[in-house]
Amino acid sequence: MVSEGDAVGFRCRGCAGDDVVPVVDLGEQPCADYFPTADTPGPDPRWPLALWLCRECTLVQLGPVEPQLPEEPLAVESATSRAHAEASVKEILGDYPDLSSVFEFGSPHGGSWLEHLRGAGCRVAGADERADLVVDVHGIVHEPQYGEMLKVRADRLAAGGLLVMEFHHLLPLFVGNQFDTIRHGHWVYMSLRALRNLAAVHGLAVESVRQVDMYGGSLLVMLRHTADAHPDASVDVVLEDEDAAGIADEVQLGSLQEAAWHAAGALHDELVRHQAAGRTVLGYGAPSKAPVLLDLSKVTTDLLPFTVDLAAGKHGRRIPGDSMVPIRPIDELRAARPDVVLVLTWDIADEIITQLEAGGGWGTTYLVPLPEPHERGW
Repeated sequence: MVSEGDAVGFRCRGCAGDDVVPVVDLGEQPCADYFPTADTPGPDPRWPLALWLCRECTLVQLGPVEPQLPEEPLAVESATSRAHAEASVKEILGDYPDLSSVFEFGSPHGGSWLEHLRGAGCRVAGADERADLVVDVHGIVHEPQYGEMLKVRADRLAAGGLLVMEFHHLLPLFVGNQFDTIRHGHWVYMSLRALRNLAAVHGLAVESVRQVDMYGGSLLVMLRHTADAHPDASVDVVLEDEDAAGIADEVQLGSLQEAAWHAAGALHDELVRHQAAGRTVLGYGAPSKAPVLLDLSKVTTDLLPFTVDLAAGKHGRRIPGDSMVPIRPIDELRAARPDVVLVLTWDIADEIITQLEAGGGWGTTYLVPLPEPHERGW
């Protein structure tokens, strides 16, 4: 268990304050995007995985940890993500038609808007040019020093311009028990309140916010220079929801740890129940969510012989950690016709189920692991 004593010398990744306390400890976990080859023997390297809360700016973040393994770009962007990018660009340009130049900060998740922005007539700003529209879609969370990188984005914004940031929202993570989204490489877990507090330091204000379904619940936030911003009612709605859930309160946040262990135990028990009944269970997906979910659930190949993934780069590899679950092509799942499919990419469960059922399924049951294990119908 991490302790406040571990915070000696550790400063908030957002405001650089030193009043930072641990709230959730998931123990030592492997890097989420490290997929060793299937024949690589364990044990895999592990690092502490814990959430800390800054009492000054309310930013929730990873504590003092420095994973050393590089992330390999093995994932394939989902159809859900591609459609979301196209729809978001249409919506933003419809609401803000005067934006002409754009600069995008990229993300390892993909989801780039540039193709659609160019198609709508926007010009990509030059290397040293400020842009009317600055876009960050799930990119900045991969930066260890959030506050410094937020300043970089503010500095790219032209006078009167719009900064659009999309990120996984701490509120659904907390209330939906999405503990498997906590991972090395995602350095912060953003609330609107924390963003508002940190944006003010760099001369920005939140003007509007939209709640979107991506990654189990994200926020699409529009910011402007403080003098140009005119906040609408959507900002107060989200702030009030966050306050009601207590996601800036260290005691409330701490309850996520117990909820995580409970759901992990429930998943293990559910798979044991299926095994005892003679039902075969195989997985779909090898996302960065899977290592911590399977590790906390104590799920190994005896309960989940293999999982499949659309990304060819992951085939012949395995989930890191103690699970050792191999990753295979989707055709092997169809050929095996398991009684139960455990949907590890639960945030796009509808897309997965539609894909597997296309052309006729085989009567399988779809099991979604969170917030508690439950069956999902077709």
